[in-house]
Amino acid sequence: MVTAYDFPSGRIADEAGVELVLVGDSAGMVVLGNDSTVPITTEELLMLTRAVTRGAKRPIVVSDMPFGSFQVSDPAAVENAVRFVKEAGADAVKLEGAGPTLSRVQAIVGAGVPVMGHVGLTPQSATMLGGFKAQGRTADKAEQLYEDALALEVAGCFAIVLEAVPAPVAAAVTEALGVPTIGIGAGAGCDGQVLVWHDLLGLYEGHAPRFVKQYADLAPLIRDAVERYGTEVRAGTFPDERHVYGITPEELEAFGTALAELVQ
Repeated sequence: MVTAYDFPSGRIADEAGVELVLVGDSAGMVVLGNDSTVPITTEELLMLTRAVTRGAKRPIVVSDMPFGSFQVSDPAAVENAVRFVKEAGADAVKLEGAGPTLSRVQAIVGAGVPVMGHVGLTPQSATMLGGFKAQGRTADKAEQLYEDALALEVAGCFAIVLEAVPAPVAAAVTEALGVPTIGIGAGAGCDGQVLVWHDLLGLYEGHAPRFVKQYADLAPLIRDAVERYGTEVRAGTFPDERHVYGITPEELEAFGTALAELVQ
């Protein structure tokens, strides 16, 4: 699984053969420039999801439900989840956390919308967790995470993201579950993996978490291309004859005649 936030990234992810595309609330940071995922709105994620689903035709497209879209009540959670499927074309939605989220999962699944769970480091509630830190690193916390994952499966989740969890803990959770796990900073024992588009392509210049593997460094290439474009425009070397449209001598002459009459 890989995140995507627009038509080109959805199309490329499709062509690259990934099985799942996540329209993550991480867009709030890597696309919209916020300091966390919390400020992104339902309307913003609906717009991004619509763009992604136009490009990603084959993969399962999962849309994050942003902070505030499901925490208030079960009915509000169902209403917003249905919007992601009906208005934006998502195949499923993803909710963070367990505890109070369990009833939301049950209600949304009961309304016919598939739900992916998410435990471990849950960025929407990172402040309550003590910051962006690994979770489940003590026996008590690991046991709670294990129980939360099992409860999400019982509630109806078809898959569960495990984020920033010690690899042995994630492996134990994966072994216990009957549904797939998707790891991000949770080791190779998970059934699948997810990375943020901008992180794996080297497009986001913030501090990358330790679990990120950068597969390309595109930011310098893009910056160089834009700089060269600016330089050529200022020097008058772009556009040249290859980049302009012609007009026949007869039409040009007629245009000149018409122009002369207009300026008289």
